[in-house]
Amino acid sequence: MCGIVGAVSTKNIVPILVEGLKRLEYRGYDSCGVAVHQGGALRRTRSTSRVAELDALVAGDGVSGGTGIAHTRWATHGAPAVHNAHPHFSRDRIALVHNGIIENHDELRAELQAKGYVFESQTDTEVIAHLVDHLYDGDLFDAVQRATLRLKGAYAIAVFCRDEPHRVVGAREGSPLIMGVGQGENYLASDAMALAGVTDQIVYLEEGDVVDLQLGKHWIVSRQKDGRYQRVQREVRTVQAHSGAAELGPYRHYMQKEIFEQPRAIADTLDAVEGISPELFGDGAFKVFKQVEQVLILACGTSYYAGSTAKYWLESIAGIPCNVEIASEYRYRDSVPNPKTLVVTISQSGETADTIAALKHARSLDMLHTLTICNVGTSAMVRECAHHFLTRAGVEIGVASTKAFTTQLVALFLLTLALAQTRKRLTDAQEAAHLKALRHLPVAVQAVLALEPQVIAWAEEFARKENALFLGRGMHYPIALEGALKLKEISYIHAEAYPAGELKHGPLALVTSAMPVVTVAPNDTLLEKLKSNLQEVRARGGELFVFADSDTHIDSGPGIRVIRMPEHYGALSPILHVVPLQLLAYHTAVARGTDVDKPRNLAKSVTVE
Repeated sequence: MCGIVGAVSTKNIVPILVEGLKRLEYRGYDSCGVAVHQGGALRRTRSTSRVAELDALVAGDGVSGGTGIAHTRWATHGAPAVHNAHPHFSRDRIALVHNGIIENHDELRAELQAKGYVFESQTDTEVIAHLVDHLYDGDLFDAVQRATLRLKGAYAIAVFCRDEPHRVVGAREGSPLIMGVGQGENYLASDAMALAGVTDQIVYLEEGDVVDLQLGKHWIVSRQKDGRYQRVQREVRTVQAHSGAAELGPYRHYMQKEIFEQPRAIADTLDAVEGISPELFGDGAFKVFKQVEQVLILACGTSYYAGSTAKYWLESIAGIPCNVEIASEYRYRDSVPNPKTLVVTISQSGETADTIAALKHARSLDMLHTLTICNVGTSAMVRECAHHFLTRAGVEIGVASTKAFTTQLVALFLLTLALAQTRKRLTDAQEAAHLKALRHLPVAVQAVLALEPQVIAWAEEFARKENALFLGRGMHYPIALEGALKLKEISYIHAEAYPAGELKHGPLALVTSAMPVVTVAPNDTLLEKLKSNLQEVRARGGELFVFADSDTHIDSGPGIRVIRMPEHYGALSPILHVVPLQLLAYHTAVARGTDVDKPRNLAKSVTVE
């Protein structure tokens, strides 16, 4: 969600800025722009199209310079329009880009308008630009520090001034921002991937940091509890953000590529797992696991469905109570905290604003045993939690998550086994059986991917529909939810999921021949109940599309179509059954001609509340 790139150099940095924006396109955006210091003045080009068009516009306008900032915007305040696109100017002296949301922007806007500032956009960002200009007295670094003291909300900003060539100032609070250190030049970005191929020397700025970038040097100050800023040192890390990870290769879309990368992603996630141990989650995890009495999972979107699946595992295998909360709701209600709770956050990016806020809320309630499952080892979530497990999904470009989800499930299953072991509910034989099943997962997923031609045939029919129902039971109900989410995210077909037993309590009223009903049908203890639910659909003329295990004895016939899964996979069955649902959503979206990797109104990394 939104992307920032900034640079200070003696050479023309516009190509670096634009290339950085291209590497951040996966985050989701609806406008983009570049501003530079050129000929003693500010130059700017903005677009509501893709970065490729911005690149052409920049070349046509002759924009170049050694100091500049660039941005991809995902609209919050103000519609996607050129006048709302970043960078924003103030009196042709200050240029600024911003990720996040400023909660007191109305108050600041009124104050600045009273001082004569004219606003050209509906954004909260323009407020920051004018505030910095108002406080500027010849030292941009000082002006930004004073401005941030007035801001309430979340932000990552990059700003430069017409009167101070070769200087860019950045600041962050609640939204990620990193600094790249080069040879005689320095960079800012919201993601290290934006600087792939430019520098691998990265500084992860912390909450309240303000950084001053100049040629060959930089300073960082951090806001203290008393509101004053103090000089700090931050570690420079070598980070390999390889650009090759983002190459599309022979695939039509990144989402398709990432679906087919799942066997490798799962194998990589399991690569270092030789046995089940709490220490897989960090030093001291055994002591913590011995103390905890329950698990609280905090997550959003697809990660929430991963947590909802894990609840079944944790309670049935580890025998530990588990609550799963939507992170954006958790901190706004009264709950009953228990200090002996293991708080587990799940996030692909590790920068999900709602989940980080929920984590901090849980800690404020004295629930200090924290653990995150995350795909980015340098993320805020990893830094905030006492323990962590890193999935090895690699870079995920498509907004609709696929391989991040399945590797999250693998990590959560490992957590389940580690807790079961600690609670003496896992025998050596059971551990060996579970490890064998985990190690066979990549092969099993590969066999499911071979079903793609059959799924494509279904997708051609789904492309003509506008509504769909998804059904599942037990631990496959969250998988039905995930399947419905994928379909609505990228094909724009309205899709809802229900526990199959709930059909007769309302959703059955929607069933007609025009409403396809997708059903996840593993051969488990709920199979016979599920078959009864299928008959309820058929009796109302509904069209069933069933993903069934080979030994379920559910056969194709009038009003029912069946794709047989290669094998039943017991407790790990949800990981296999979600794959054909991903393929169905993908090929339906392709058939409808939507922008699969960048669906409208959505962002990859949701860094604002």
